[in-house]
Amino acid sequence: MPETRPSPSASAGAPPDAPAEPGGLVRLLRGHLSPYRRQLTITVLLQLVQTLAMLYLPTLNADLIDHGVIVGDTGYVLRHGAIMLGVTLVQITAAGAAVFFGARVSMALGRDLRNAIFERVQSYSRREVDRFGAPSLITRTTNDVQQIQLLVVMSLMMLLMAPVMGIGGLALALGQDVPLSGVLLVAIPILVVAMLAIIRAMIPSARAMQERIDSVNRVMREHITGIRVIRAFVRDRHEQDRFGEANGDLMAVSLRVGRIQAFFGATAMAISNLTSIAVVWFAAGRIADGGMQVGSLIAYLSYVSQILMAVMMSMGVFMMAPRAKVAAGRILEVLDTEPSVAIRPEPVTALPGRGELEVKDVTFRYEGAEEPVLRGVDLIAGPGETTAVIGSTGSGKTTLLNLVPRLFDVDGGAVTIDGVDVREMDRALIASTVGLIPQRAHLFSGTVASNLRYGDPEASDAELWRALEIAQAADFVRAMPDGLETAIGQGGSTVSGGQRQRLAIARTLVARPKIYLFDDSFSALDTATDAALRQALSFEIADAALVIVAQRVSTVRDADRIVVLDAGRVVGVGTHEELVEGNPVYAEIVDSQLSLQEAL
Repeated sequence: MPETRPSPSASAGAPPDAPAEPGGLVRLLRGHLSPYRRQLTITVLLQLVQTLAMLYLPTLNADLIDHGVIVGDTGYVLRHGAIMLGVTLVQITAAGAAVFFGARVSMALGRDLRNAIFERVQSYSRREVDRFGAPSLITRTTNDVQQIQLLVVMSLMMLLMAPVMGIGGLALALGQDVPLSGVLLVAIPILVVAMLAIIRAMIPSARAMQERIDSVNRVMREHITGIRVIRAFVRDRHEQDRFGEANGDLMAVSLRVGRIQAFFGATAMAISNLTSIAVVWFAAGRIADGGMQVGSLIAYLSYVSQILMAVMMSMGVFMMAPRAKVAAGRILEVLDTEPSVAIRPEPVTALPGRGELEVKDVTFRYEGAEEPVLRGVDLIAGPGETTAVIGSTGSGKTTLLNLVPRLFDVDGGAVTIDGVDVREMDRALIASTVGLIPQRAHLFSGTVASNLRYGDPEASDAELWRALEIAQAADFVRAMPDGLETAIGQGGSTVSGGQRQRLAIARTLVARPKIYLFDDSFSALDTATDAALRQALSFEIADAALVIVAQRVSTVRDADRIVVLDAGRVVGVGTHEELVEGNPVYAEIVDSQLSLQEAL
């Protein structure tokens, strides 16, 4: 079994959900919207045309009423009606085109952000992945990106219109009647103050909502992953309570945000209606005195509605901004986190030898851990040799193997292949040189063939069958309905644990690396299959360096060299016979598994 490591929360160098940095949203948008300047410019121009057409319609309507309807001039009504129809068509066309371009920009932005997050996470080591946690990374890639998309599309649809509509509406309203504009001097400041207060209340709630979504994803992921354990221990009710608590917390925060938004909607509607009532109240006397015409009042009411609508639209977008700001901070945290496994500017792309692995005085500590998990470890695995690593749970066996393909980087010492430090090597060279088969094999959704060709995309069917034969997997693949084209479920859910393990071994055999690392990869196999597989490997990869981590003495006893780990230190190196006689730690392991006669 792999050794115990600190939990992601304990190993976090900084809180994954730290508050968004000031200007983070602006920096994110500036960096990722720059390729779409042309579409943004077209959208701005279309929104300007739409808003100007919308502002022009009330003036045309007032003119039509005052000079056509009231005086009974039918020709004037028809002519101005045709002009209004044309302006309306222009407005509709511009609005539809603006929605089209705005939606394309926001969707493209979402695609780019998801790609950027995915590429950054691909470069992470296990250290960064553990720091954020898989549920949080999924939330940041999906929900957080959606918040940014929503803000962008609403800004392009509403926020661009608001200044033109507000300023233009105010100017045209003053053109209809100046004295009535005193009402707006009261209504607009009240709306603005309400907007600022609501935005201030939204920021902590928006941050809490994203964190609660992380929690729901984490509990759901743990439930799905550990469903067999839950069923085995009949802990369904406990898991339901855990999910109910996380789900209830999310609901509570969502309700709090909803109440804030509902209060804003009611407040804005009340201010708008009271403003219209005030305008009609004061305009009635002016119409009676002959200082204002009915058409002008109707136009003025339309402009008042447009001014207040502009303020409300701005407020609606600004209410989305706090949550988008939090989301942008969480996204930038992922994008700005540099992987601890850094690639050199000019890495080594070829090795001089046949693949000799050497671990020199290696020390490694997990972030947040009090003690190193490996201390001063040395190991040599040459071509054509089998080196086994054995030790108690938590002794550092899995961590040692993970250092070779650079899933982590050493804190002290070095891991070299043919004398070249793996930190100096190109990632592609490491992948082609080192084949790691983890204890928990993972298969991808697709087919048997597509999973095997992860090792070599150009491998022929004959090469795939050869790898399956060596991995003792050919028989059950032939028995499958479609052979190599048989569908594999996500994570390998459609095959058993032993079958999944053998397919993972075959996948590595297809790649034909120079160094094979088996991390307790035979634990899911029965003794007969284990023996047959190891015998086949001894012939097929005789020229490669083979490192085996195992719990069973029967798996490692025939190795050329056995390395005994205890509490992160090498406490013995030798053959099985040498260690049984002279190493108490190894002798204790043997004694717990084999009888004295079997050991001798």
